[in-house]
Amino acid sequence: MTTPAPNLPQLFTEAKRWFDDALLASMEGAGEQAVTVAQAAVFAALDERGTTISELARRMGVTRQTVHQAVHGLIGMGLLEQIPDPASARSRLIRPTGEGFRVHHRAQAALAVIEGVLAERIGTDAVGALRQALATPWGEPPLVEAP
Repeated sequence: MTTPAPNLPQLFTEAKRWFDDALLASMEGAGEQAVTVAQAAVFAALDERGTTISELARRMGVTRQTVHQAVHGLIGMGLLEQIPDPASARSRLIRPTGEGFRVHHRAQAALAVIEGVLAERIGTDAVGALRQALATPWGEPPLVEAP
C-alpha cells in the first residue's frame, strides 16, 4: 500500500509550522521572551491602535477563551496592555506596549530573513510564485460533493 501525497491543507500546515518554528527559535535565540504560537498569532491579528478580544478571535478563527488566555499571558509579559474602548463603554481594546512594538518589529525583521533563507533553499522564483498565488483572491469557499 502506498502513502498518498499530502493534500494542500497539510502542506500549508507544515509550511506554517516551519515559519513558526524558525521565528520562535530565532527570537528566543536573540534573547527575547519565549512565546507560544498562539501568542505570536495574536500579534499578527492586532491593530496598532487596539483590537477587542472578540475581533481577535474572529480574525484568528479561534474562540474568545483561546484569545483571552494568549492575551493575558502577553499582558503578564509586558508585551500587551488593555485600554478602554472609546467606541464602547463595555469593551476594552488590546494593544502592544512600547516593548510589544519593539518585539513585534524585531519579529517582522526576523521573518524577512527567514523568507530569504527559504528563497535560498527553493529559489526566489518559487517564493515569488508562492507569494503571488497566496495573495490572489480565491473567492468564497466552494460547496462541493465528494465523488
